[in-house]
Amino acid sequence: MTVLSPRPDLWTLDPDVLHLNHGSYGGVPRRTQDLMAALRAEAEANPMLWFRSVAARLTTSRLELASYLQTDPAGFALVPNASAGVTVALATLPIPAGSRIVLTNHTYGAVRYAAERFARANQAEVVLVDVPLEADDETVVAVITAALDDAAVLVVDQISSATAMVFPIGDLVAVCRERGVAIVVDGAHAPALIDAPAADGADFWTGNFHKWPAAPRATAGLVVAEQWRTAALPLIVSWSEKDERLPERFDMQGTYDYVPWIAAPESLRLLDELNWPVRRSQLSDLVDEGARVLAKALATGVAEVAHPAATMRLVELPASVDLTAGEALKARVSKELKAEITLTGFDNRGFIRLSAHAYNALQDYEQLAERLPAVLA
Repeated sequence: MTVLSPRPDLWTLDPDVLHLNHGSYGGVPRRTQDLMAALRAEAEANPMLWFRSVAARLTTSRLELASYLQTDPAGFALVPNASAGVTVALATLPIPAGSRIVLTNHTYGAVRYAAERFARANQAEVVLVDVPLEADDETVVAVITAALDDAAVLVVDQISSATAMVFPIGDLVAVCRERGVAIVVDGAHAPALIDAPAADGADFWTGNFHKWPAAPRATAGLVVAEQWRTAALPLIVSWSEKDERLPERFDMQGTYDYVPWIAAPESLRLLDELNWPVRRSQLSDLVDEGARVLAKALATGVAEVAHPAATMRLVELPASVDLTAGEALKARVSKELKAEITLTGFDNRGFIRLSAHAYNALQDYEQLAERLPAVLA
């Protein structure tokens, strides 16, 4: 296999900091930032002319992003993030009183809040299904299926933010279709990690481009099955409210900053030039090794996740670490070690969720392993 060198030169990330948490806020490449700056300069030179041009530019960008996902452009809309996409889905789907909204214990916090809001509004119930980290696909499908009685909708991660676990979406879509249960897929981490992530036929799929595709933040996609396209409405009521076309109905949201949506395809072109399929495989090997190095230094282990995401791994924290002080610990690590990490908790266990992107090298994880034990002591 071709050996690809790290390319930190393509980003503007501080070289004195260990950037090991791409999975949270991403990182925008230099050339995409340059394009954004040029677009903003153009907008400020003549705001009237800029806003007259936005609709056509959005159409061009949206078609490129839909093509990248290999999905029907007529059912693909732009939204700020995956949480917004899930909220649109829950606002669209019928949720009868007394029915269930089914989630798993891997569900992202904001998505759980959305489910709870719509459950309250519809006099429905939120049901949380326990899915072990080590569960294989058959087990995952079995435990979720057992909770679908009286369910109106299943909301499920494609790749869990908390645990970096990949769920068997195709199998779950088939089960929901058989039982007449709507399924909403939170694919926040899926673009660039899973090929054609919206291809399984869910009622709604949503995913972020600002994570692994390295597009500007506040850029995400929402894929809507044909039967829901007329009913799905953007969260903001604006001048496109009465447009019968789903994508265009979501495009124009008043004086929103459209630059990130218009510039997003530039990051996809960069991934293509980086030979992303090969690089993604190598990053998987890199984060494997980085996780082993860190776990050895902490005298813990790498979590046994049945299907881990390609570029994320969980390293168990020592039992002495208090996760309730997690934000303070991350801030301390950032200040004292010049390292950016994230901590997650699952099933009463604490983890560091490591990421790897094209700017990372093994020495990043080795340096964290050298420095972190003293902070955690």
